[in-house]
Amino acid sequence: MKTYRRCRYVVILAVTMTLILVTTRVNSQNAANPSGSSGVPAGNAARGKRVYVKYGCYECHGREAQGSPATGPRLGPDPFPYEAFSQYVRSPAGQMPPYTKKVVSDQDLADICAFLESLPHPPAANTIPLLQ
Repeated sequence: MKTYRRCRYVVILAVTMTLILVTTRVNSQNAANPSGSSGVPAGNAARGKRVYVKYGCYECHGREAQGSPATGPRLGPDPFPYEAFSQYVRSPAGQMPPYTKKVVSDQDLADICAFLESLPHPPAANTIPLLQ
């Protein structure tokens, strides 16, 4: 059981590091090409929530993208920038299946990203009476 937990945390760490590297690469590409129009489709958060459920994202990441150490990382609030998010969804590391453009359109991804950006932050622990 300890080996399983250790492997699970290693996978989570590897996915996190991959996302950080992808974000850094996208940010450096954006800095090298500040064109103003990035070609990112405008997202719709309400539609994004429906699409998030339609494609089964909630099955691993939870209905509110809260994530779980056993199934998938937290996605929101404060998701990765669209470019990094899109790149990872298209070519993921770990156990996540790839979602190519044939499966999930760029517009659907932009809508999912808008949904993740719209999620509220959880309350601070010191503001929850039961935790006092």
